[in-house]
Amino acid sequence: QVQLVESGGGLVQPGGSLRLSCAASGMIFGINVMGWYRQAPGKERELVASITSGGSTNYLHSVKDRFTISKDSAKNTVYLQMNSLKPEDTAVYYCKADVVRPLASILSPYWGQGTRVTVSS
Repeated sequence: QVQLVESGGGLVQPGGSLRLSCAASGMIFGINVMGWYRQAPGKERELVASITSGGSTNYLHSVKDRFTISKDSAKNTVYLQMNSLKPEDTAVYYCKADVVRPLASILSPYWGQGTRVTVSS
């Protein structure tokens, strides 16, 4: 099956930076979209940024000028560069990929286990 493994989370001071990585592996024919979601305590999970196979990107308004999503298609890996971090960015960040499996003609969503980001002094 498909597995997504995230890394790069941790504790950072306000104004600092982190770079998250997510690598997809397994029986993958293609990936249409990869994205980053986050969920803060007591809040719903929200889309932070996404990138299509063609390179089109979308961002949550509150992170648009601070975060950058990118990918390495050859490695089925997506990155999230987070700059000027704020306490309100504190959350567990989850990687998601919409995957086409061999012999299939539909997209199936897969989620990583999440990596925790804490922005605090």
